[in-house]
Amino acid sequence: MLKKTLTALIVLQISCFELKAQVSNSIDTTLVAYYREKQAKKLLVKKSLKAPALLIGAGILALTDNDFISDEDVYEFRQKVLPSSRTNIDDYIQYAPIAAVYGLNLIGVKGKHDLKTQTALLLKSELLVGAIVTPTKFLSNKLRPDGSTYNTFPSGHTAQAFVAATFLHKEYGHLSPWYSISGYAVATAVGIFRVSNNRHWVSDVLAGAGIGILSTQLVYLLHNRKQSKKKKKKVLGLPYYNSGSIGITAYIDL
Repeated sequence: MLKKTLTALIVLQISCFELKAQVSNSIDTTLVAYYREKQAKKLLVKKSLKAPALLIGAGILALTDNDFISDEDVYEFRQKVLPSSRTNIDDYIQYAPIAAVYGLNLIGVKGKHDLKTQTALLLKSELLVGAIVTPTKFLSNKLRPDGSTYNTFPSGHTAQAFVAATFLHKEYGHLSPWYSISGYAVATAVGIFRVSNNRHWVSDVLAGAGIGILSTQLVYLLHNRKQSKKKKKKVLGLPYYNSGSIGITAYIDL
């Protein structure tokens, strides 16, 4: 009886050691995956903020007298090439990428999120861009190139167009790059029309584009972070025997 008991304990101990080794390897793999995912998230944040930072920076640069890009240089070029250009198409096409998202949903092409979540993300993006653009316009107190009002910087039309384009990119860009290309092409056209219509300086358009992209990117980044936090941690309990003591070892799945 004693022999059988000792044999059973030895088998149990060996089994526990083997199981612990397997779990240890699993934990090491999980930790590596966890830190890789963390680094990937940091890289994603940097990439998400790079384009809007460059655009806003270029817009601020255009306010100054420099040899790279300036309001006055672009204004002079516009006066020579398109002195009488006038169109109101930019009032409508700024919303075209948003219409595309809902149109694609209507015909059964599913985006990254369901329709309800898409709408919530869009509304948050619109609120954020409005919260940035509206006070900045009045604080900057800059005169429009046509001399009409002192609320030109940044361009609200352009910001709206790039919110819409980024919204389309986020929801459908993973299915085909043409969704992203078409959305940003329309948004760029809005910016060009704002300058050619003599309603905005180039600095207004560049800053507006950066703010539009930034607003939507931040909303999606916060949404993704919130979703990742909702993942439940798993706890695994395993029997353990060592030097005459028996217990349970708990492992947490990160």
